[in-house]
Amino acid sequence: MNDRSERQTDIMHRIAAAIVRWRGLFILLFLVAAVYCALSLGRVKVNSDLTFFLAADTETRRGITIMEDNFVTCATEDVMVANLTCERARELADTIGGYDHVFSVSFDDTPAHYTSSAALFTIAFDGPEEDAGVAAAKERIRALLAPYDSYTYSMDLKNYSKQLAGEMVGVIAIAAAVIAVILLFTSRSYFEVVIFFIVFVFAALLNMGTNFWLGEISMITHTIAVILQLALAIDYAIIFSHRYQDECACFDTAREALVEALSKSILEISSSSLTTISGLVALMLMEFRLGYDLGVVLSKSIVCSLLTVFLLMPGLILLFPKAIRRTAHRSLIPDITPWGRFLMRSRGCFVWIFLLLVPAAFWCSRHVDYAFSDRGVTELVYSESRAAMRKIESTFARSTSVVLLVPHEDFEAEKQILRELGEMPEVKSAMGLANIEVSEGQVLTDLYSPRMLAELLDLTQEESELIFQAYGLRHEEYQAFFGSRESYRVPLVDLFGFLFDLKDHGVVTLSGEEAERLEDLRETLNFALRQLRGTEYNRMLLSVDIPIEGEESRAFVERVRAVAAPYYPGAEILVVGDVTSARDLGDSYTGDSLLISILTIVFVFVILLVTFRTVVGAMILVFVIQGSIWINFSFPYLQHIRPSFVTNMIVSAIQMGATIDYAIVLMNRYETMRASLPVREAMARAVNQSFATVLTSGSIMTIAGLLIGLRVSDVYVSHIGLCVGRGAFCSVVLVLTVLPQLLVLLDGAVEKTRFRLSLRGEEET
Repeated sequence: MNDRSERQTDIMHRIAAAIVRWRGLFILLFLVAAVYCALSLGRVKVNSDLTFFLAADTETRRGITIMEDNFVTCATEDVMVANLTCERARELADTIGGYDHVFSVSFDDTPAHYTSSAALFTIAFDGPEEDAGVAAAKERIRALLAPYDSYTYSMDLKNYSKQLAGEMVGVIAIAAAVIAVILLFTSRSYFEVVIFFIVFVFAALLNMGTNFWLGEISMITHTIAVILQLALAIDYAIIFSHRYQDECACFDTAREALVEALSKSILEISSSSLTTISGLVALMLMEFRLGYDLGVVLSKSIVCSLLTVFLLMPGLILLFPKAIRRTAHRSLIPDITPWGRFLMRSRGCFVWIFLLLVPAAFWCSRHVDYAFSDRGVTELVYSESRAAMRKIESTFARSTSVVLLVPHEDFEAEKQILRELGEMPEVKSAMGLANIEVSEGQVLTDLYSPRMLAELLDLTQEESELIFQAYGLRHEEYQAFFGSRESYRVPLVDLFGFLFDLKDHGVVTLSGEEAERLEDLRETLNFALRQLRGTEYNRMLLSVDIPIEGEESRAFVERVRAVAAPYYPGAEILVVGDVTSARDLGDSYTGDSLLISILTIVFVFVILLVTFRTVVGAMILVFVIQGSIWINFSFPYLQHIRPSFVTNMIVSAIQMGATIDYAIVLMNRYETMRASLPVREAMARAVNQSFATVLTSGSIMTIAGLLIGLRVSDVYVSHIGLCVGRGAFCSVVLVLTVLPQLLVLLDGAVEKTRFRLSLRGEEET
């Protein structure tokens, strides 16, 4: 051993000895950290809106930021009730409309709301989704409609989050049971499985509890992080435990064996984690910030797992050395050396099959029809909300919302824009301040004179003029005192706001019908102002019948912009909605998909190059795993299903970064065996020796992913899970069939492109 190797070994031994010596302190620190993280779980903020992660300069993100700063978006829901008469539907609409916190119920006997004995109620509430009063109103509506054949579609994120959390608890429970069986089958001691789960629980708790440091994370990340952490990082504990049991045969005491095992495992496990982290780092460089969100959380989970294995697990092992020894058992993994020898005799048949499949898989994966809105994603697991959405859209014309944001405020321009938009065949309704009626033919933005206000509210001319004078005084508009008072006109919306302020402060007292009339108008005004009027922008709400994705929706957005632009020359006009978010997400995907693929391959290739010091060898490993990715992503095309676009970007990086480890394990064993055995025999034995590791890691990731894909109703999460599980399975199959044959067939090229770093210590030896 050269001096450099001795120094490295000495340093690792010192670090390992210090960790073992201070194991009690580390156990205490981890207990304190676990308590802190458990208390912090409730502080993690979760965002379920994918548009939140769009780049700040996209139209959708700019528009949403403006709306968050200027408006309150009140809750709405569509409720379809089947098999009832139109008269009974009107009675139900009137009943619902009378509930507290229900602002309005849209229903009539036109085909838009009643057809084939089915009624569609479009319900608007007077507060946002998270408002307790709105939630109570929704419960009352559900109770009212319980005896009927009803279907409700709304964005009730609170209940949706609870539903997802419940589903993930079930997934984790099943996964834990299945993984426990796998670990018992592949372990060397039954008790080590207990230690594995203790270590994982601490690692998962540390990662989840520190997520609040990030400010806000996505619902996708929050949902799948734990199960992916288990799939990605459980190997670290297995490698360390097996290394410890190997060293026990060489040392007299458990402590000495542990120090030796830890000193060797730190570099081995850290190196193994690099490829996984490299794939996650590639995700973090996406323009679409969901990649950064998921990459940071999963990278943090890898770090938490490494720290837990290196610092906590040694203490746990020394707490239970007898239990580990007493529950030791013979290996239950079968010897598959005969399979390895069959691969060597079969003249590369799997390689040729693979080479035939790869071009077809590449073509299919490039032609998958990805969805850029949740409505377009194929549902893998039944969801009551999505079932209601499909039922409503199959019975009535589909509808989506589009928002037009225009500078504050030219009411006459808004009135003309709303009129032109309302004439478009795709627009079912258009609402803005300039077309909300307070009485027949009169809207909130009309300019009112004292006489007109007196007629509207049944006031005397003198009372009305006093109100106008008070308004003019407050706003320093003195025409109310001098000149023609009748020519002094004020938008009705501003007059109402002023009147309510005077009334609330006791300056003006109204009684009888006047007071009742004014209070009725207050509700309309408050709703309109919160939804439609901001400090810098006003908002117009359109309900339109167009596809959310595609050229038709893009053309519609441009037509809306073309209608509004002439009224605001030089000013910024924004169109926001599902149609624009799908467009912006699609535009970001084009660049991000290529970026992720290139960066992940480059990062992994460099790591392999440094690890094995052979150009062709590194290329073979990357090619095989990239081939498994193409095969994985050809399934949606062949099955005619639409996954979300995020599935491609996220899973391709995770699959390359994580499953390349299977290929690394095989390559390591092969190079070790090749030093003393013929090439084919070395590979046959390498296949056998790597089988336990590849089987354990691959089956855990496969099962974890498939459980998510088949049991979680969120369309984004389920497709990611299914693809992760399927991708892990593809990688395992290729590593145990194609890779051994390919490495042997190209052994000459692998050796010819092997290079050696010019280290003086190596030359001297």
